[in-house]
Amino acid sequence: MRILLVEDNRDILANLADYLTLKGYTVDCAQDGLSGLKLASSQHFDLLVLDVMLPGIDGFTLCQRLREEARSSTPVIMLTARDTLDDRLQGFRSGADDYLLKPFALSELAARIEAVLRRSQGMGKRQLQVGDLAYDLDTLEVSRSGRHLKLNPLGLKILEILMQRSPNVVRRDALEEAIWGDDCPDSDSLRSHIHQLRQVIDKPFAQPLLHTVHGVGYRLLAEPADVV
Repeated sequence: MRILLVEDNRDILANLADYLTLKGYTVDCAQDGLSGLKLASSQHFDLLVLDVMLPGIDGFTLCQRLREEARSSTPVIMLTARDTLDDRLQGFRSGADDYLLKPFALSELAARIEAVLRRSQGMGKRQLQVGDLAYDLDTLEVSRSGRHLKLNPLGLKILEILMQRSPNVVRRDALEEAIWGDDCPDSDSLRSHIHQLRQVIDKPFAQPLLHTVHGVGYRLLAEPADVV
């Protein structure tokens, strides 16, 4: 299970990351709202642990943009010292699944993480769908119109990002950073992998889903679009 921690206090962030790593989770970290939103929008996480008071954009705005713009259903637990009813209601309205007041015991956070993950898995949030294209994130099985499709690990990663952001455009540079980080290969590598992905998910079918937005990036779209 992969968790993203978004917390601007370095000591709290390190403490949470160490504890959750010992619990067996894979932990990624961000220290401001914009970095957290970028990571959460472009990569797959099973859960976000999100502080409300963040530089850049606050946790309420981050969560709302994640739900509305990135169309992400990743579970979110908010951490905050703001304990009024209005604050808690604002957290839930922005799309949070749980709300934990500071200070808190690490064991309580772990219990809430387990509970939220159980609920999200029971609600079937591990399945991505765009048109007749389906991707099961647990089994890594991809199918279209009931036909099983075989992709390599990099193709699966690209597909996951594009499906999570659909129908929005994923910028080329953001996609490269999400896939390779700072170790991006030559400029033709992404184009080559997109071509391979298109051969698998589109070529055998009448309606293309993967579209190039020239000079910008790529998107998955179930309806016809003025792009190629």
